[in-house]
Amino acid sequence: MTQAPKQNGYAAEYRRSLEDPEGFWLDAARAVDWTVAPTRALDASEAPLYRWFPDGRLNTCHNALDRHVDAGRGEQLALVYDSPVTDRKTAFTYRELRDEVARFAGVLAGLGVAQGDRVVIYMPMIPEAVVAMLACARFGAVHSVVFGGFAARELAVRIDDARPKLVVAASCGIEPARVVPYKPLLDDALALAEHQPEHCVIRQRPQCAAEMTGRDLDWDRAMATAEPVGCVPVAATDPLYILYTSGTTGRPKGVVRDNGGHAVALRWSLENVYDTHPGEVFWAASDVGWVVGHSYIVYAPLLTGCTTVLYEGKPVGTPDAGALWRVIAEHRVTALFTAPTAIRAVKKEDPRGELLHAHDIGSLRHLFLAGERLDPETYHWATDLLGVPVVDNWWQTETGWPIVANPMGLEPHPLKAGSPTVPMPGYDVRILDATGRDAPPGADGAVAIRLPLPPGTLLTVWQDDARYVRSYLSAYSGHYLTGDGGRKDDDGYVYVMGRIDDVINVAGHRLSTGAMEEVLAAHPDVAECAVVGVTDPLKGQVPRGLVVLKAGLDRDPRDIATELVAAVRDTIGPVAALRRVDVVAALPKTRSGKILRRTMRDIADGRDTELPSTIDDPAVIEALRPVLRDDL
Repeated sequence: MTQAPKQNGYAAEYRRSLEDPEGFWLDAARAVDWTVAPTRALDASEAPLYRWFPDGRLNTCHNALDRHVDAGRGEQLALVYDSPVTDRKTAFTYRELRDEVARFAGVLAGLGVAQGDRVVIYMPMIPEAVVAMLACARFGAVHSVVFGGFAARELAVRIDDARPKLVVAASCGIEPARVVPYKPLLDDALALAEHQPEHCVIRQRPQCAAEMTGRDLDWDRAMATAEPVGCVPVAATDPLYILYTSGTTGRPKGVVRDNGGHAVALRWSLENVYDTHPGEVFWAASDVGWVVGHSYIVYAPLLTGCTTVLYEGKPVGTPDAGALWRVIAEHRVTALFTAPTAIRAVKKEDPRGELLHAHDIGSLRHLFLAGERLDPETYHWATDLLGVPVVDNWWQTETGWPIVANPMGLEPHPLKAGSPTVPMPGYDVRILDATGRDAPPGADGAVAIRLPLPPGTLLTVWQDDARYVRSYLSAYSGHYLTGDGGRKDDDGYVYVMGRIDDVINVAGHRLSTGAMEEVLAAHPDVAECAVVGVTDPLKGQVPRGLVVLKAGLDRDPRDIATELVAAVRDTIGPVAALRRVDVVAALPKTRSGKILRRTMRDIADGRDTELPSTIDDPAVIEALRPVLRDDL
């Protein structure tokens, strides 16, 4: 099938997606190869549990690999692997990647994995992780990628929830300063887990060979004797993968993604949102363990026929603060997708952008940022440095693709600092007040999406429809609650100010910590910042500010802190009650770059919470403890 031509601009397409979802999404589905083409788009018979393309059949792996080979593009690069931590680079054409995937699908099938069985993948950023994901999709197994290096306990609860037939793992992960053995973590997890997979396939890495046990199989040996497996069509509504949301306690929430809606939505998004087309190079500087990695390292680029970059290591900070620019120049990247934290880290190390001048990044057309709020200072700095559009977009693990974005391939909109721009087709975004009514333009409220959600979003929580309804659909009738607060302006631009629980109550006044962070980030000496609300016996809560300064400053940090307190007072008013800003060496982050505000808030309130296993550097938290616990 060929993609339907674009007939209209954004406004007409968005309106059509809400008024005629059948026509809109059936047209979008023409960009996907179907074994049985759907005649229906939306199945609302079990609302609020919606299904997309209920009578369609397809195979996601065929659409990601085989269709491009069959179309005569088998020699185009599909995957570029760049690993500065191992000093290794390699690349796979579409034909080569298809053949690797077909053989590993044969490994899985030979070990008894069948359609509908789950396979947990516990691997670092190596090509075998992508191969394992696509091999599952090739014959209808359901993959569940767990971020490589997750603690044994967290891996165990995911194994118990998904109940996989098999686990695919690597012997180790490699970080800039250390080697992390994965196999001992997997062994410990299986000792804790109630469910026991039948086999573990281990990719041995020379940096740390794993000790094998009775159920363990060596990846290379298994591949040497495997018979390739072809693509097996599945129902569009069959699950493609389970992805567990980070930061959960107790039984985790497994987001379930289908095959048909997922393929249609991601195929549509890469060209219409990210303006990236067949044959071009897309780099999502994330990890396959997160939703960005699933959607925009693996599936969307390959479904579209692009070349995708798989980068092992930290693309910012030491030892190479210019790694972002090197990779763009070397691999001729058209679009870079990363987190604002990554750009702030570059700004901290190289505030004048001098490292950029050593590289020719003329291929780059867009910088896309998501994962947390894009503060105006970072937006302006990157825009001035790169001379290309710096485009915010906002979405969630649950949605799988952008809720709000600037549709650069459909109709670029004027950029407004602080806003990810406008809702994407299918997302009827509402700002709701405390009574559940639509808030007027400019007023803050809860960001919600009127049901149904579009294709590509979560179907449910794995094996728990009631929990899905309770967690996401019960706060406001007929709406999905995002958990974020924000507002719309008169032009319909959406401003997402942060999680609802980041709105603090200071002496009866509800204040957004995100608005205060915006003021702090605008200071010319600030590289990154966080504001957390902590308990106060008089006012209920008060804000605490923490900032990291740019490198090379010759100023007294106490003077800068005083200026920041004054700036918040001048911009927001005395009601903000921000009396203290501490200058710190670093802020604690998850491995995906999100700042751990909740963990800092708990420490400041005197709660000794267990550190998340996703934390990038536990030493940063330990260094902050005396700062956060100092009496206000």
